[in-house]
Amino acid sequence: MKKTLLIACFGLFSLTALSQTTITFHQSNLPFIGVNYQFGEKFIPEFRVGTDQFFEDLSAELAANYILKKTDRFEFYGGVGGRVGTFAGVVIPVGLNIYPFEQKDFGFHIEGAGIFGESSLFRGSFGIRYRFAKN
Repeated sequence: MKKTLLIACFGLFSLTALSQTTITFHQSNLPFIGVNYQFGEKFIPEFRVGTDQFFEDLSAELAANYILKKTDRFEFYGGVGGRVGTFAGVVIPVGLNIYPFEQKDFGFHIEGAGIFGESSLFRGSFGIRYRFAKN
């Protein structure tokens, strides 16, 4: 039991060492802001809230994204999630994060996402992202 607990603790510390918080703004016909927390090198769950809407019409999304290809300049990702509020349903995002500067905290992104529910649509977005520095 002690050995299992010890392994779990070291596993959490190593996961935290590779994790990072990012905020994003997506401009589209359904604009939104997002906050994500990268776990390890590949898994990026993101919580998103619609912007440019009345408070009673706000929508929220939760997307589980996975990095499919990564270099020092870009990350290509895909994922699946859910959306509640306006255009509720299943969300399938595919996107590209681009970090063109020497310091990799500020970047740009483009994303296409299918939203499948009562009415299905395709949302294309572009925007900016900021990664907070690791401690």
